[in-house]
Amino acid sequence: MRSIALAALLATLPAVAAAQTASVEQPLLHEVVDQVEADRMRADITALVGFGTRHTMSETQSETRGIGAARRWTEREFRRISAECGGCLEIALPADTVTGPRIPTPTEIVNVVAIQRGTTDPNRVVVISGHIDSRVSDVMNFTDDAPGANDDASGVAAVLEAARVLSKHRFDATLVYAVLSGEEQGLFGGRILADYARAQGWVVEANLNNDIVGNSEGSSGVRDTTRVRVFSEGTKTVETEEQEARRRYNGGEVDSSSRNLARYIDGIADRYLANFDVDMIYRTDRFGRGGDQVEMLRAGFPAVRISEGAEHYDRQHQDLRTENGRAYGDTIEGIDFDYLTQVARLNIATMASLGNAPMVPADVAIEGAVRPDTTLRWSAVPGAAGYRVWWRSTTSPQWTYSRSAGAATSLVLEGIPIDDYFFGVSAISEDGYESPVVFPGPAGAFVSVGDPAPAAN
Repeated sequence: MRSIALAALLATLPAVAAAQTASVEQPLLHEVVDQVEADRMRADITALVGFGTRHTMSETQSETRGIGAARRWTEREFRRISAECGGCLEIALPADTVTGPRIPTPTEIVNVVAIQRGTTDPNRVVVISGHIDSRVSDVMNFTDDAPGANDDASGVAAVLEAARVLSKHRFDATLVYAVLSGEEQGLFGGRILADYARAQGWVVEANLNNDIVGNSEGSSGVRDTTRVRVFSEGTKTVETEEQEARRRYNGGEVDSSSRNLARYIDGIADRYLANFDVDMIYRTDRFGRGGDQVEMLRAGFPAVRISEGAEHYDRQHQDLRTENGRAYGDTIEGIDFDYLTQVARLNIATMASLGNAPMVPADVAIEGAVRPDTTLRWSAVPGAAGYRVWWRSTTSPQWTYSRSAGAATSLVLEGIPIDDYFFGVSAISEDGYESPVVFPGPAGAFVSVGDPAPAAN
């Protein structure tokens, strides 16, 4: 009866929307947004800054200074959170000993990962991540103080706050809270996380990588408290030559799984956050720069980078100093905790929505050449009570038109030509949680077909 009721509800929904949003307003998402506390994140960043430096090659034996002390503090925080939810978090410490251009001697890189198992679909995984290591002007300087308040204690604070809030609830999918090391020395923490995910057999539906998310005043002096940027790749890192040829001819350059994840996050902001908007950036990362999500993309996982709207470059990768009355350095004074709270809310609402929605439809295919109609077909996914077909103009950034397919696994859009639009399909649970839209074929598939790209050195 609930499935019939959902189908009836979907049939009444409008065929046009400003952006993809969940089919039903979800009280839980409002609840978790309201549970975010700025003071807890302030305490987290204060503690992390207090370790002096968290450089990847810094002290590991001290309990008061260096990367080792910071990692152990993070593990204790996760265990404290787990104790408060009856042991709902499993703590893992995936690690590897590496060398590289920025790590001249063998160094152990250790991630701190907390895993909250899903109740009905535990192999489907939603990851939030941030990196704990810090640096100053010279990336090889591992002795001077490197507070790293915004880059990236702010991201770590968002990860910890997500664990505190979401561990009080249960979700169909598994949620993973990942604090990574070695980012500044070559994205090693992201690679270790990706390797660990593959070893565990996880189907990673999303990685929300938070890197530099706590500042609201840009180098220009303009303060922007209402905008966060979400970076997403357009074409997949793991795309094969055959898939590339098909995509270049038929489209898909702006419809990778990561790009549709970004659209999903944008829809969450529009619906559940006040006076806070997602600015989708059609790049994998900032121009010429990188973050740990890059290594997740190399493994074939959908991933985005979340970063503040207005970066202040005097506060990134800088020695602590004052020159001509101008202060440099990544200190806690540069954090806007109200802004960071909004970013954390966005992450937490997105994770809760994804965690309760079904996985995106599988095997989405499309046909309609030399026909007046367009037909979409897909395979059913566990937990889906219904599906929705979406389409938009080929120059539109957002999904704008939609039609319910009920519980069927195909839909014919009569009078809508395949040549003029891009198309996709989402899955909807009995209680109205909706998945991201998946674009047909390998270009848009959330589970990549083909071998992962080789890991970066």
